[in-house]
Amino acid sequence: MSRAFVKEDSAPDEDPPERPVSSHPNYMTPRGVRLLRERETALDAQWAALSGAQEDPERRRRKRVLERDLRYVRARLESALPVNPAAAPKGEVRFGARVVLRRAGAADFAVRIVGEDEAEEGGEFVSWMSPLAQALLGLKPGQSFDDPNAGAGVVVAVEYDPAAAG
Repeated sequence: MSRAFVKEDSAPDEDPPERPVSSHPNYMTPRGVRLLRERETALDAQWAALSGAQEDPERRRRKRVLERDLRYVRARLESALPVNPAAAPKGEVRFGARVVLRRAGAADFAVRIVGEDEAEEGGEFVSWMSPLAQALLGLKPGQSFDDPNAGAGVVVAVEYDPAAAG
């Protein structure tokens, strides 16, 4: 078989491509900082488990991937700008808020505005840089928003959960 048709992510002795680091300020909730520190600990443990055994190309490749991921996590922790949601003005959408939203003909739903590394694809935790979060920042209950990706709605409630701070 021709090598032209074989997919390879990277050769065992090549470094994997670096993970892109956002150019935006690295705001984080206390929860986000904690999660990133837990990720660093887990990556350290995985890396330590691969020490030795340099003869195995797959283990060398995996170790390089872990080293790349550790560089990313450590850079994000170093650049972290922790924000305490408890200090935000009550009743106004700011970083760290849990915002209950209503769209016409749909059930109410909630989002939490968090740092980029804490956001979830399609989940409740949305990056402060997302179009939805940008449409919500500064609003108060009863005010309307227009999300360029999902349409218009109204802010029902703004909450800052003290338990989510730590």
